[in-house]
Amino acid sequence: MDDQLLDAICERLVSSLNTRGTYIVREGDPVTEMHFIIRGQLESSTTDGGRSGFFNSITLKPGDFCGEELLTWALMNAADINLPASTRTVKCNTEVEAFALRADDLKFFANQFKRLHSKKLQHVFRYYSHQWRTWGARILQAAWRRYKRRKLAEELARHESMYYMQLSDEDDDDDDEEEGDSHKPSTETNALKATILASKFAANTRKGAAQRVRFVEPGDPSLRMPKLFKPEDPSF
Repeated sequence: MDDQLLDAICERLVSSLNTRGTYIVREGDPVTEMHFIIRGQLESSTTDGGRSGFFNSITLKPGDFCGEELLTWALMNAADINLPASTRTVKCNTEVEAFALRADDLKFFANQFKRLHSKKLQHVFRYYSHQWRTWGARILQAAWRRYKRRKLAEELARHESMYYMQLSDEDDDDDDEEEGDSHKPSTETNALKATILASKFAANTRKGAAQRVRFVEPGDPSLRMPKLFKPEDPSF
């Protein structure tokens, strides 16, 4: 701000003295003045329009201001817009001395001094505005929570994918073991049959060799071809 604008504002400032416990403005009520604190302390709190579970409170000291909603209202061109609603409740914790700038005077400055429409000046007001700081903190918190939820979802999806891959590998191993077990009894059975038959063949061979050799007449009935009988089934 240049000296001309500052002088014009100082000419329209009104001194304000408030006792302890006085409410400068309540949340939701129309804002009629912008206060610049000179002495004392005030409590500025908000529930963000009555949102459940939300409460923000700060202490205003000399050099701070409240009622910054009027600045946005004054910079709007429409003249028939109602006064803005307060976003905070401001209460005096001690005796407070301040300078007040009325809504009509702020509207006059906005119309006469176009420098108030500067983006840089508006950013300065927002930087020092406690309500804008609260909104900024809320935006950062919401962004951080979204980030944490997204990272958690990605981590859970990764663990779930690894779990199903491991489960699939275990199922494949079980199938291979079952297939191997199904062939194993058949192989063992065949080997056992061969062993039994070989044992019987060897026993019969030894028995025939041990028998005494005798001369047989050509007409001996023993030379007749015996009937073929089905061999006994091997016992398993």
